[in-house]
Amino acid sequence: MREALAAAQLYYRQDFTMEAIAKELGVSRSSVSRLLSYARDSGLVEIRIHSPQEARSRIEQRFAERFGVVAHVVPVPGKLSEAELLDRTAQAAAHLIAASVKPRSIVGVAWGSTMTAVTKHLPATSKPGVQLVQMNGAANVYSTGVQYTTELLGGFAEKLSAEVFQLAVPAIFDDPATREALWRERSVARVLDMQAAANLFVFGLGSRIGDPRSHIYAGGYLGAEDLSQLAAEGVVGDCASRFFRIDGSTAGIPVNDRSSGPAFDAVRRAPQRICVVSGSTKRDSLRGALAAKLITDVVVDEALARLVLAAE
Repeated sequence: MREALAAAQLYYRQDFTMEAIAKELGVSRSSVSRLLSYARDSGLVEIRIHSPQEARSRIEQRFAERFGVVAHVVPVPGKLSEAELLDRTAQAAAHLIAASVKPRSIVGVAWGSTMTAVTKHLPATSKPGVQLVQMNGAANVYSTGVQYTTELLGGFAEKLSAEVFQLAVPAIFDDPATREALWRERSVARVLDMQAAANLFVFGLGSRIGDPRSHIYAGGYLGAEDLSQLAAEGVVGDCASRFFRIDGSTAGIPVNDRSSGPAFDAVRRAPQRICVVSGSTKRDSLRGALAAKLITDVVVDEALARLVLAAE
């Protein structure tokens, strides 16, 4: 026992070679091998292998236990740009989304930088009867948004062999009454009915006020007064142009009365809701979306996953 302990300490703690240990203890090299085997078999030495995949699996398990979602944690090197981080996460998400589309699915898509990145990596698949529906309008005072959403949804449609239904309205209306009137038009009401019937909803998250990666903030959709109101209400992000606080609440946020995006009660009716999110600036946005119970599956980079868990 004493010889086995001495051999183990020299080998595992001091990095001695087998030959050096044999010389130190005055025994043969084969005796050293037997002593090290005995040290392992008797419990003097325990060998643990810490796999990065196992570490990610533990994070995924903690997410499931804490938030009631399926987490897909994307491993990434420590020094990636925001664009590279988004691309890695979008690539992982694209395969999950393609696998989640079933025959005759109605897939709701919220436009944004993240979903644009996802389209680049979607694998081609052909399942009968798939329909894509745009979940929030994209027009603003500078653009109709048609080209942007057509390219995004067209990318999804091409890879999924799907039929597209666009919501050709402003992202944020000037007047809530205008939205209510337009919602009664049969052509628009048909798209809204499809939104309500979606069995898969895929989306990214806008992050805190002023993040240049979030298209809703950088694309001319919000005026100075809107931004001030969002800041005053403690808004941390948006899902499909619908804004929320870190506790997931949306009530009392004036811009939501003019938003073309679906209310969160409607979002939660979709059986599967895949959120794709990356980057440390999305920490509070992801926390708010989780609190609002918007997500059933999240594809998230490992660093952001750790940040969210540490903040809870």
